[in-house]
Amino acid sequence: MNWFRSEVVTVKRVAIAVLIVGGLLLLRLLPTDELRNTLQTWLDDLGFWGPVVFVGLYIVATICFLPGSILTLVAGAIFGLGLGLAVVSIGSTIGAACALLIARYLARAKVEQLAETYPTFQAVDEAISEAGWKVVAMLRLSPAIPFNVQNYLYGLTNIKFWPCVLTSWIAMLPGTFLYVYIGHIADSAVAGEEKPVGQWILLGVGLIATIAVTVYITRLARQKLKSRNREL
Repeated sequence: MNWFRSEVVTVKRVAIAVLIVGGLLLLRLLPTDELRNTLQTWLDDLGFWGPVVFVGLYIVATICFLPGSILTLVAGAIFGLGLGLAVVSIGSTIGAACALLIARYLARAKVEQLAETYPTFQAVDEAISEAGWKVVAMLRLSPAIPFNVQNYLYGLTNIKFWPCVLTSWIAMLPGTFLYVYIGHIADSAVAGEEKPVGQWILLGVGLIATIAVTVYITRLARQKLKSRNREL
């Protein structure tokens, strides 16, 4: 059983995030300020309901297999670090929970067909039967199966709903914070915000530290997955 054929390596994910930042910086040369300001104005005009609407959009995106990384970057740009992390964390967790319930009770046959396309799923199912939430945590930190697909496949396993949801929420936080942080810094740069040099340095050091911690955690998770794979 090879758990790692489709593994998304964290370094690759970070590289993609860096490329996205580069793209956002290049957008400064294009007339995109109006679009970005329109979106923020729309959410601001909604008041309390702005973050709620964004959470709803994130839930729908998660259920519909749409990439959440872009929305996460947008959240960091529009809401900042604290609120951005909150709305993405809530949206991604509720979306994952909804997908699990859909797979378990509404569309099991379709999800079983999806599972057949992932040779690693049988090994995942067996490991979850033995270790439960611990395997879910490792997969969330260093996924052998893409995030949106995991949400549905967990519905086919025997893991209980709340342990899976709680574990997913906690294990997804490092990656969520990283992308929100990148979106926040990139937006500040694109908008040409005037910050003291020391503050920019602090933001940059914080980003580097966040990437380093995320990579370190992911490597630990990969090592644990490999160890469990050898045991099966």
